[in-house]
Amino acid sequence: MTVKEYLHQAYRLDQRIKSDTMEAQNLREMAGSVSAIQYDKDRVQTSRNTDAPFVRTLEKLWELEQKIARELEMLSDLKKQIREVIEAVPDTDERMVLKYRYIHNYTWEQIGNELCADARTIRRWHGNALLHATLPKEPIEI
Repeated sequence: MTVKEYLHQAYRLDQRIKSDTMEAQNLREMAGSVSAIQYDKDRVQTSRNTDAPFVRTLEKLWELEQKIARELEMLSDLKKQIREVIEAVPDTDERMVLKYRYIHNYTWEQIGNELCADARTIRRWHGNALLHATLPKEPIEI
Protein backbone atom coordinates (compact mmCIF):
# COMPACT_ATOMS: atom_id res chain seq x y z
CA MET A 1 0.00 0.00 0.00
CA THR A 2 1.36 3.41 -0.92
CA VAL A 3 1.17 6.45 1.36
CA LYS A 4 -1.44 8.03 -0.91
CA GLU A 5 -3.62 4.88 -0.86
CA TYR A 6 -3.32 4.72 2.92
CA LEU A 7 -4.30 8.37 3.38
CA HIS A 8 -7.18 8.07 0.90
CA GLN A 9 -8.82 5.29 2.96
CA ALA A 10 -10.43 7.83 5.28
CA TYR A 11 -12.23 9.48 2.36
CA ARG A 12 -13.54 6.14 1.10
CA LEU A 13 -14.73 5.10 4.55
CA ASP A 14 -16.37 8.50 5.07
CA GLN A 15 -18.24 8.08 1.76
CA ARG A 16 -19.37 4.59 2.79
CA ILE A 17 -20.68 5.96 6.09
CA LYS A 18 -22.59 8.72 4.28
CA SER A 19 -24.15 6.16 1.95
CA ASP A 20 -25.12 3.90 4.85
CA THR A 21 -26.58 6.88 6.72
CA MET A 22 -28.74 7.79 3.72
CA GLU A 23 -29.93 4.18 3.54
CA ALA A 24 -30.74 4.24 7.27
CA GLN A 25 -32.77 7.42 6.77
CA ASN A 26 -34.77 5.69 4.02
CA LEU A 27 -35.40 2.72 6.32
CA ARG A 28 -36.58 5.09 9.09
CA GLU A 29 -39.08 6.61 6.69
CA MET A 30 -40.26 3.16 5.62
CA ALA A 31 -40.62 2.04 9.22
CA GLY A 32 -42.71 5.11 9.96
CA SER A 33 -45.30 4.12 7.38
CA VAL A 34 -47.10 1.35 9.23
CA SER A 35 -49.30 -0.89 7.12
CA ALA A 36 -51.85 -3.40 8.35
CA ILE A 37 -51.23 -7.13 8.41
CA GLN A 38 -53.11 -8.77 5.59
CA TYR A 39 -54.46 -12.27 5.99
CA ASP A 40 -55.90 -14.35 3.18
CA LYS A 41 -59.49 -15.28 3.99
CA ASP A 42 -59.54 -18.52 2.01
CA ARG A 43 -56.12 -19.98 2.82
CA VAL A 44 -54.21 -20.20 6.05
CA GLN A 45 -50.53 -21.01 5.84
CA THR A 46 -48.72 -21.71 9.05
CA SER A 47 -45.29 -21.10 7.52
CA ARG A 48 -46.13 -17.59 6.35
CA ASN A 49 -44.44 -14.75 8.19
CA THR A 50 -47.20 -12.72 9.84
CA ASP A 51 -44.95 -9.93 11.15
CA ALA A 52 -45.90 -6.49 9.98
CA PRO A 53 -43.54 -5.20 7.25
CA PHE A 54 -42.33 -2.37 9.49
CA VAL A 55 -40.95 -4.95 11.98
CA ARG A 56 -38.60 -6.38 9.33
CA THR A 57 -37.68 -2.83 8.34
CA LEU A 58 -36.83 -1.97 11.95
CA GLU A 59 -34.62 -5.07 12.18
CA LYS A 60 -32.75 -4.01 9.02
CA LEU A 61 -32.44 -0.49 10.39
CA TRP A 62 -30.98 -1.75 13.67
CA GLU A 63 -28.40 -3.89 11.83
CA LEU A 64 -27.44 -0.96 9.60
CA GLU A 65 -27.07 1.37 12.58
CA GLN A 66 -24.75 -1.15 14.23
CA LYS A 67 -22.67 -1.27 11.04
CA ILE A 68 -22.52 2.55 10.92
CA ALA A 69 -21.36 2.64 14.55
CA ARG A 70 -18.54 0.18 13.77
CA GLU A 71 -17.56 2.20 10.69
CA LEU A 72 -17.52 5.46 12.68
CA GLU A 73 -15.24 3.89 15.28
CA MET A 74 -12.95 2.62 12.54
CA LEU A 75 -12.93 6.08 10.89
CA SER A 76 -12.02 7.71 14.19
CA ASP A 77 -9.11 5.30 14.72
CA LEU A 78 -7.95 5.68 11.12
CA LYS A 79 -8.04 9.50 11.24
CA LYS A 80 -6.08 9.46 14.51
CA GLN A 81 -3.40 7.34 12.88
CA ILE A 82 -3.43 9.51 9.73
CA ARG A 83 -2.98 12.64 11.87
CA GLU A 84 0.13 11.05 13.42
CA VAL A 85 1.53 10.30 9.95
CA ILE A 86 0.83 13.87 8.81
CA GLU A 87 2.34 15.44 11.94
CA ALA A 88 5.61 13.61 11.20
CA VAL A 89 6.00 15.49 7.90
CA PRO A 90 8.62 18.19 8.59
CA ASP A 91 7.41 20.99 6.27
CA THR A 92 4.43 23.03 7.50
CA ASP A 93 2.96 23.73 4.04
CA GLU A 94 3.18 20.06 3.08
CA ARG A 95 1.55 19.08 6.40
CA MET A 96 -1.29 21.52 5.83
CA VAL A 97 -1.95 20.21 2.31
CA LEU A 98 -2.17 16.64 3.65
CA LYS A 99 -4.37 17.70 6.54
CA TYR A 100 -6.81 19.62 4.34
CA ARG A 101 -6.87 16.87 1.71
CA TYR A 102 -7.07 13.72 3.83
CA ILE A 103 -8.53 14.83 7.15
CA HIS A 104 -10.98 17.51 5.99
CA ASN A 105 -11.59 16.12 2.46
CA TYR A 106 -11.06 19.51 0.81
CA THR A 107 -10.86 19.83 -2.96
CA TRP A 108 -7.64 21.10 -4.54
CA GLU A 109 -9.30 24.47 -5.13
CA GLN A 110 -10.37 24.77 -1.49
CA ILE A 111 -6.84 23.91 -0.34
CA GLY A 112 -5.42 26.58 -2.64
CA ASN A 113 -7.82 29.15 -1.22
CA GLU A 114 -6.98 28.21 2.37
CA LEU A 115 -3.21 28.30 1.80
CA CYS A 116 -3.26 31.24 -0.66
CA ALA A 117 -1.37 29.25 -3.28
CA ASP A 118 -1.97 28.32 -6.91
CA ALA A 119 -2.87 24.81 -8.08
CA ARG A 120 0.66 24.03 -9.27
CA THR A 121 2.15 24.91 -5.88
CA ILE A 122 -0.47 22.89 -4.01
CA ARG A 123 0.20 19.82 -6.16
CA ARG A 124 3.97 20.23 -5.72
CA TRP A 125 3.57 20.46 -1.93
CA HIS A 126 1.31 17.43 -2.04
CA GLY A 127 3.81 15.38 -4.06
CA ASN A 128 6.66 16.34 -1.74
CA ALA A 129 4.53 15.59 1.32
CA LEU A 130 3.80 12.09 0.03
CA LEU A 131 7.55 11.54 -0.36
CA HIS A 132 8.22 12.75 3.19
CA ALA A 133 5.36 10.80 4.83
CA THR A 134 5.94 7.27 6.05
CA LEU A 135 3.39 4.57 6.69
CA PRO A 136 2.91 3.47 10.29
CA LYS A 137 4.34 0.09 11.29
CA GLU A 138 0.83 -1.36 11.55
CA PRO A 139 -1.39 0.68 9.22
CA ILE A 140 -5.13 0.36 9.62
CA GLU A 141 -6.63 -1.05 6.45
CA ILE A 142 -10.31 -0.93 5.57
